[in-house]
Amino acid sequence: QVQLVESGGGLVQAGGSLRLSCAASGSIESINIMGWHRQAPGKQRKLVADIRRDDVINYVDSVKGRFTISRDNAKNTVYLQMNSLKPEDTGVYYCNAAWGDPDFGSWGQGTQVTVSS
Repeated sequence: QVQLVESGGGLVQAGGSLRLSCAASGSIESINIMGWHRQAPGKQRKLVADIRRDDVINYVDSVKGRFTISRDNAKNTVYLQMNSLKPEDTGVYYCNAAWGDPDFGSWGQGTQVTVSS
């Protein structure tokens, strides 16, 4: 099993930046892909960005050029650098670790990101 702890969320004005962190522990060898998923109020949780063990990266179109996902293998930690934040980026950001389908992986507790206009 994998345990995930997110941090770094907060309240920021439009145009500002935040960096989210997700620290993994437990069965690290079972992880092939880690990612960040966002759930806005009343909306379905959706993928924002993920990174595979082989370093292949994927972003949802709406954050391309603004967000950067990265990984520190020595710390078993994945980051999401969020720049030029927009109100529509608001939501709870959940870290996920899985082999393939994130729905069958592990989830963190979530960290709230609120972008004010």
